[in-house]
Amino acid sequence: MEELKMPRHVAIILDGNGRWAKAKGMPRNYGHVQGAKTVEVICEEAYKMGIQYLTVYAFSTENWNRPPKEVEALMKLLRDYMKTCLKTAEKNRMCVRVIGDKNGLDEDIRLRIAELEEATKNNDGLHFQIALNYGGRDELCRCMRSLGEKIAAGELRPGEISEELISTNLDTHGLPEPDLLIRTCSEQRISNFLLWQLAYTEFYFSPVAWPDFTKEELTKAIEAYNKRDRRYGLIKED
Repeated sequence: MEELKMPRHVAIILDGNGRWAKAKGMPRNYGHVQGAKTVEVICEEAYKMGIQYLTVYAFSTENWNRPPKEVEALMKLLRDYMKTCLKTAEKNRMCVRVIGDKNGLDEDIRLRIAELEEATKNNDGLHFQIALNYGGRDELCRCMRSLGEKIAAGELRPGEISEELISTNLDTHGLPEPDLLIRTCSEQRISNFLLWQLAYTEFYFSPVAWPDFTKEELTKAIEAYNKRDRRYGLIKED
């Protein structure tokens, strides 16, 4: 069997936690807890396979509209996960970065994020990005406001705005754009995730709910990716 070519950067929309729990007669938060455990497993497996960057959509700007009790449970899970992630990062040399509007998160969560990013910034293992309070449109609005302020201050001329300048002012600045986007639980939409960055990304939709996602399912996605004829405009990727 021909060796698989690994995508450099994989992005995943973690879908199906609540439905998975409901199917088992359990509360939705049980699914979120199990989903967090799956994140840990896939981080390790992805790095072993040779993937360099992994970005997961953990909590969107729209998720605040969920029932208050569910949001509260998700925030508690997030606080616990920050501690777990730090231990995992120390063990696996993982470099962790959080993208999204951190100002919308509670102060104690922002402090834990800052500690996690600072403690792992020099690690040379998997580059792991967690999208928290993230929305693609919100990210673009924040970017435009930042550039608009520079124009108003005379630091930037409108004619100087380029795709590269926009990219360097996004949450994902310095990261390669995703080669492969995976969404679980059969949903086939991007739900306001990485709208700018997914311009040339290959999509793979898995029928498996996120808590049941395994190395084998990740391999299926990469096998499908390897069958794609990757082209940027008219230039085929080598």
